Amino acid sequence: MKKLLKIAVAVAAVVALSAVPADAHPTRLQVHRFASANPGSVNSYTVRGPYGSVVIDTLRTLSDAHAAVARTHGVQAIVLTHAHPDHVGGGEVFRAAYPNAPYHATTSAITTIRTDPLGFYALTHQQLGDDYPARPLVPDRAVHGGRPLTVAGLTFQTAEFAAAETSDQIVYYHPSSQSIFVGDLVDNAMTPALLEGHTCGWLKALDQLRQRFPEAHTAYPGHGAPADLQTLIRDQRTYLLRFRGLVGLAVRTQSPGGSTVTAGEEGRIVDQVNTWYPGYQPVASIPTLMHVNVTAVAGELLSEKHGCR
Repeated sequence: MKKLLKIAVAVAAVVALSAVPADAHPTRLQVHRFASANPGSVNSYTVRGPYGSVVIDTLRTLSDAHAAVARTHGVQAIVLTHAHPDHVGGGEVFRAAYPNAPYHATTSAITTIRTDPLGFYALTHQQLGDDYPARPLVPDRAVHGGRPLTVAGLTFQTAEFAAAETSDQIVYYHPSSQSIFVGDLVDNAMTPALLEGHTCGWLKALDQLRQRFPEAHTAYPGHGAPADLQTLIRDQRTYLLRFRGLVGLAVRTQSPGGSTVTAGEEGRIVDQVNTWYPGYQPVASIPTLMHVNVTAVAGELLSEKHGCR
């Protein structure tokens, strides 16, 4: 009887071990990046886990989403980093392909997608027509910054950041592989969208990102190729500080237009940025993105009473 009991215990142990996939905590993730064409190239990532795949962000257009879906299989969950139009437009395409996959976003992003408070989705639909939904699909599952998220057998640490590239954004960090999906907190060699006027908050968020995930190595940005996180943070900080500096000179009282950026000043700012960052493609398909950035940052700087603190 004792011998039979020992055999039963041994068999149970083997069964229990076999129930845990060998790659439950992989030191390297299998990540496929789908990048749409320029201008306005945006990424969607498909991450392979032990129980299927998870899709991170759903691209801008319906046609790009269809092309990305054709390269996926076994998607168990869809998650968003933030609610900008270029990251949520293809949600309905992924949902149609994987109707049982929960669609995750922060509560703030869910509200934004449902209500379109800044009119971004309506404007994008007007620009792109039938290739952008009249109303993007609203996620059905809330994810909360600071709480772990387990999808497709992969567990991600999360952190939420307010008033950076957009008003609310969440990042997903996979500790054992030191991989982090950062949305638009950092780009890689791309002209960022500063149109929400949060460059000061963005600089603070970059410092918080570095402090919150000091072991993170490979960053998967919303725009541009994956790269070392610390390098991307450094480059993003430098870009924002340089841009703020140029616009700050233009809105000084003693500048030609005073607090108003003149056409000449705006042109010189754009030329200088293009000299510093030749070949940078815009993250949005807005032809005048750089000029919109100047206007937004000028308004932000004029509203700061004591600088960026």
